[in-house]
Amino acid sequence: MNAIAERYVKLVLKVGQHDADYVDAYYGPDAWKPTGAPVPLEALVREAADIRTDLATITPAAGTADITRLRREYLDRQLAAVESRLAMLQGARFSFDDESLRLYDAVAPHKAEAEFKQVLDELDRHLPGAGALVDRYAAFRQRFVIPPAKVDAVFRVAIAGCRSRTLQHLTLPPGEEFTLEYVTGKAWSAYNWYKGNFHSLIQVNTDLPITIDRAIDLACHEGYPGHHVYNALLEQTLVRDRGWQEYTVYPLFSPQSLIAEGTANLGIEVAFPGSERTAFERDTLYPLAGLDPKTAADYAVVQDLIGRLSYAGNEAARQYLDGRMDRAQAAAWLETWAMMPKDRAEQRTKFFDQYRSYVINYNLGRDLARAYIERRGGTIDHPDARWREFGSLLASPRLPAGLR
Repeated sequence: MNAIAERYVKLVLKVGQHDADYVDAYYGPDAWKPTGAPVPLEALVREAADIRTDLATITPAAGTADITRLRREYLDRQLAAVESRLAMLQGARFSFDDESLRLYDAVAPHKAEAEFKQVLDELDRHLPGAGALVDRYAAFRQRFVIPPAKVDAVFRVAIAGCRSRTLQHLTLPPGEEFTLEYVTGKAWSAYNWYKGNFHSLIQVNTDLPITIDRAIDLACHEGYPGHHVYNALLEQTLVRDRGWQEYTVYPLFSPQSLIAEGTANLGIEVAFPGSERTAFERDTLYPLAGLDPKTAADYAVVQDLIGRLSYAGNEAARQYLDGRMDRAQAAAWLETWAMMPKDRAEQRTKFFDQYRSYVINYNLGRDLARAYIERRGGTIDHPDARWREFGSLLASPRLPAGLR
């Protein structure tokens, strides 16, 4: 299996020569990095097929540990996704659902407008007044924007709070750390670039105003107990402890992303369950940002409703990428059903262009990870079990099919 893993890593790195977004992280041997001209796509297609064929001849012996069986399944599903991405780089186009199944091993449920309408009706009651609901929401949201001069201070305190809560339950590798940067001109709101040796570069996009809720969202998602913790635990438990080199590379368009994004989003509610988030924001972040703490509860209610519209973004992406909407129609749909102000809706369509069906990983990934953990006793009223199962999932080779 180790020989297969090495071939897989080298293949992913060669695909990355054709696709700038493909290799999200690599911290394996420098000697494995490709040099010279990119290998033709046709040759990479044959190489991927050969590796999968050889992998199929490896059958775990009876009584083999579950984690070894999961390792083989992981490599097979990741290689299948490599094959599909190569097909796309050669010009193949799949439907939104077919693409997400091929790349992420999952298909997001289809949601009707009537489901979103129920949420919007409730939101309308919380945001009385004249004008379109999206405009009323935008005006309401504007009251919770962090002043630019205070963004860094708020984010650093939010990250410290997320880290403190994580360390109460999970043991992280010694020396783990991150660097925080602010950038512009990106299709995403924030990003974690894992560098290996338990170090992450976390970048926050400041193109658009940042509201107070985004501090905890991004601090948990990109940092603790999200991407930074996920990658550090994989490096410790699978790469260093077991020598599984396949985890030194992270191909973005692969089933691993559903686990990565899903656990990162779930990590927000694991770290701050129930009303604990609102209390932390009210008592710590609002004063630091110069916002009125008395408004925290109202904002939390509205944001909870907005969160229930997350699958509207999937529907917009599905219709746009399947050719049933153009960009302007997709942006307008996001304004109407996802309550995205015009600037954020336009930014989101750029995300669709660049990352396509990747959008399902955030909400479907979170929901699948939550259901998996709850089935194993990790419910909100059993926080110790919740953290235990959450940590076990982060440090395992389990992929989407294993969550169902």
